Amino acid sequence: MEKLYRLTQTAVTGLIKTVFRARVTGLERFPASGPVIVASNHRAFLDSVIISALMPRRVAFLAKAEYVNSPGLKGRLMKRIFELIDIIPVNRADQIERLKALEIGLERLERGGVFGIYPEGTRSLDGYLYRGKIGVAWLAHMTGAPVVPVGLIGTERIQPPGTKLLRPVRFTVRVGEPMSFEKLGEKQSGAQRRATTDAIMDEIARLCGQPRKNEYNTSPSLAKDAGA
Repeated sequence: MEKLYRLTQTAVTGLIKTVFRARVTGLERFPASGPVIVASNHRAFLDSVIISALMPRRVAFLAKAEYVNSPGLKGRLMKRIFELIDIIPVNRADQIERLKALEIGLERLERGGVFGIYPEGTRSLDGYLYRGKIGVAWLAHMTGAPVVPVGLIGTERIQPPGTKLLRPVRFTVRVGEPMSFEKLGEKQSGAQRRATTDAIMDEIARLCGQPRKNEYNTSPSLAKDAGA
C-alpha cells in the first residue's frame, strides 16, 4: 500500500505542477521526522489532494463521508481514491463521529505521522477565513506535535461551486514556519485551546491573505439540513 501511495502521489504531483503550474513555497520548513499537524485554510474540494500530493511526507486527512457514500461506480471509485491518498471519511453530522475523528488524528500523531486538519471545519465559499475550531489545539497540546500552517491561494478557482469540470488555473501553496505549543495532555484548559487556535489562525491568515470573520463557518449541507 505504501508503494502504491508513493506512485499515486508522484503521478498527482506531476499533474498538479504541469497542468496547474502550482507555486509552492516553504517546503524546506517542513519537519523531516516526528509527528506533525498540518493546519490549512480550506477553499476547494481538491485541497486535501493538493496538500497530500505536494507535502514531503504522507499526510492523513479527514473528509465528508458523503464523498464515498455515493451509489454505484462513483462511490466505489471515490472510496478507493481516498484509501490510496490516506483520506479518512467521517460523518460530520454525527457528534460521536466528529469526536472519533480527533481520536484518529491523535493516534496518527502518537505513531509519529502527519495529520492534516482544517480548523475552520469546512470550506469557505464566500472567500472569508472563519474562526478556527479548537480541535487543532487539542491535538497540539495532547501530543506536543508542531503545527505547520499552510495558506492555499486560488484553489477555489480550479472547480468553482456548482461546476463539474476542473479548470487549469494556477494556484499557490505557502508553507509557514512550524509552530510549537506545550504538551499538556489532559491538563490543557479551554482558554489555552482557544488562544492556541487563534494563534494558528492568525498565521494561516497571514499566509493566505483572506479577510477574516470572527464567527464559525457552517457546512452548506449541514445548514440545509437545519433549514438554513
